Amino acid sequence: MLSCDLLICDCDGVLVDSEPLAARAMVALLNETGTAATTAMIAECIGMKQADILAHLADRTGSAIDPSVPDRLWPATRALFGRELVAVAGARAVIAAITAPRCVASSSHVERIRFSLAATGLSDLFGEAIFSSQMVRRGKPAPDLFLHAARAMGIEPARCVVVEDSVPGVVGAVAAGMTAIGFTGGSHLDERHAAALTAAGAAHVAAHWQEVGRLLGVDVPA
Repeated sequence: MLSCDLLICDCDGVLVDSEPLAARAMVALLNETGTAATTAMIAECIGMKQADILAHLADRTGSAIDPSVPDRLWPATRALFGRELVAVAGARAVIAAITAPRCVASSSHVERIRFSLAATGLSDLFGEAIFSSQMVRRGKPAPDLFLHAARAMGIEPARCVVVEDSVPGVVGAVAAGMTAIGFTGGSHLDERHAAALTAAGAAHVAAHWQEVGRLLGVDVPA
């Protein structure tokens, strides 16, 4: 069983099954504005903050991103989330059973995190303990966001366990001196992703929230 004084959860793909929806919204908007992005290209950027994703896509497609895209992207994504977003299976039951303090540390902006948690009925699990890459200079894979969250929560990094679905997230958690659990339970991933998370430094890989719970000494039926 892992020792955990603070559980740090990524949001997209870990708490809410948002990655396919966000990719759909981004591809539609980019294609509409003249950038030939694909969902496969966006999959290369899982775990990165929006500005870094757009810079990567500009490089991959060899085209400048229309300047209207950053402002239009969240409204387009929010509309899709409002219709279709759901929580990742098992997340609520397992997190509610874990007695350690918990927080969210996500590359998404604060409004998107709060909307996602509210839309899926998870807001009460975290309260105000929400941390975004907006709050630090460097996003994942840098350790800055995780260290900021631990500092704000008053917990030493070595006592933190991070649940992450992305390679940049796992790399950042390990660089922060935390224990990383790689998570492959989002619908955008398959079993092949486990090897990438392990190679990035994940101490364990879990395909379901129930597996995360067992690693932390909590047994919640599927």
